[in-house]
Amino acid sequence: MKLPPLNPLRVFESASHTLSFTQTARELHVTTGAVSRQIRVLEEFLGMRLFERASGEVRLTPAGREYRDDLSGAFERISQATTKALNRNRDQPLHVWCQMTFAMRWLLPRMAEFHARHPDRDAVFTTSLKQLDNLSDADVAICIGHGDWPGVIAHRLVDIELLPVCSPALLAGPAPLREPADLACHTLLQSSARPDYWGRWLDAHGVEGVDPAHGLTFENVTLAYQAALQGMGVAMGQYALVAEDLAAGRLVAPFAGRLVLDSAFYLVYPERLQNDAHVRDFRDWVMAQARAD
Repeated sequence: MKLPPLNPLRVFESASHTLSFTQTARELHVTTGAVSRQIRVLEEFLGMRLFERASGEVRLTPAGREYRDDLSGAFERISQATTKALNRNRDQPLHVWCQMTFAMRWLLPRMAEFHARHPDRDAVFTTSLKQLDNLSDADVAICIGHGDWPGVIAHRLVDIELLPVCSPALLAGPAPLREPADLACHTLLQSSARPDYWGRWLDAHGVEGVDPAHGLTFENVTLAYQAALQGMGVAMGQYALVAEDLAAGRLVAPFAGRLVLDSAFYLVYPERLQNDAHVRDFRDWVMAQARAD
């Protein structure tokens, strides 16, 4: 198969219709000199002149006109094939996997905006309490890690900042919560999925006399937060997931100290989908939401 260099061919296709290197340069967002050089490359490859240049004007030579006419059908078929591929891509829903607590407390409250921006774009959401093993059943995923998964592109989305949280009623109760050591008099609430969070926070703040394994353990963090809202004890919160409750006063943070972990929530997708329009739109939107936070 004998093919010419494709970038000069694209420039020729435009210039053969505009008959103006300046107009072609504007259409392709390049300089006029770049257009001229690309045309020269194609002429040298073909061994013939495609344009006559005189007094600042250009016009097709007979050979250039014949070449343009012969190519017109090929360009039309490329355009039709591209349109067909794009439409097929748009017809497929975007498959999003997300851990359940992050989906409920961070992603879904923001999804109305994404749907408003892309009302014709369908999406299928899958949630789980467990970490995703692979991306075979999802186009994009939001999961906890260090961004070093093989074969995927990972964008750090939301940091994990740990801080104890409780209901205002508990804070105003008979047992004080003036300093972290006072936690010894309260029930600690935690998730079995993250059993080390209390211990890491206590160690980071030099708290002694508080057993991080003592208290109530739930299957997921959402249940631990609900127990905290009901005044059952003090939960180890992830700031991004309790920020709305803190702002609304449904939860309070009795202590100022936070612990920022080296792991974070990442948006990940396979390398093969990095130019997929669905994935690109969702990525740009969700990253903008994270930056706004």
